[in-house]
Amino acid sequence: MKKIVLALLVLTSICAGAQTVTEKAPSQINVSGEGQIMAVPDEAVITIGVTNNGTDAAEVKKANDIVIDKVIKYLRSIKMPEKDYQTQRVYLNRSQDYKTKKYSFTASQTMTIYLRDLSKYDALLMELTDAGINTIQGVEFKTSKQKQYESEARIKAVADAKMKAEDYVKATDMYLGYPLLISDNTQTNYPRPAMYAMEMKSMAADASQETLAVGEIAITANVSITYEISYLDIKKQVDKYRDMQKD
Repeated sequence: MKKIVLALLVLTSICAGAQTVTEKAPSQINVSGEGQIMAVPDEAVITIGVTNNGTDAAEVKKANDIVIDKVIKYLRSIKMPEKDYQTQRVYLNRSQDYKTKKYSFTASQTMTIYLRDLSKYDALLMELTDAGINTIQGVEFKTSKQKQYESEARIKAVADAKMKAEDYVKATDMYLGYPLLISDNTQTNYPRPAMYAMEMKSMAADASQETLAVGEIAITANVSITYEISYLDIKKQVDKYRDMQKD
């Protein structure tokens, strides 16, 4: 009998404690916000390549090497920093014609060039064409003010989340308190490059033509914020108490 009474007392104590914790736990609301800044790009990462075919592996590779050597020497001649260009892919493949039983080889190599002045885009491509580059595999636009725009986007995301929270509490006659938790949910989304594989031989010789439409790129930030909320009558009581303290 004593054990039963003791067990009931323990159970009652646990329930009372849980009720106290629940009563003390602040009411909360969780909202998400998004901020976006549209920017005109002023930089670009260009992926270029050269491809050669032939019946001799050494010859097709040599043909590629000659072109890449010319490209690197040209980039050095215009004082482009070495950090702004890099070899990405070197490829050599052997295939067989099953009818003739003869082998052929394809050699290709790609490079990325970080162009920090888009006004030099057309002139750069014409020089690369003269060097022997015969494919462009993509153009990825960027901005030199990336960090600044990311900061502005985060501020807009927080403002967006707060506006949503204020709408909800206003509709439910609640009071919006301080933020309890802020989570940055921004995912790194690299802009999709303008993909195309075009034969450079088809480019016109007139370098004065404008061949690049830069458009805009979006810098986006996402945030999740948990706010404390309370009933308006509680807020009035708190405000009244504060006014009394001032007096």
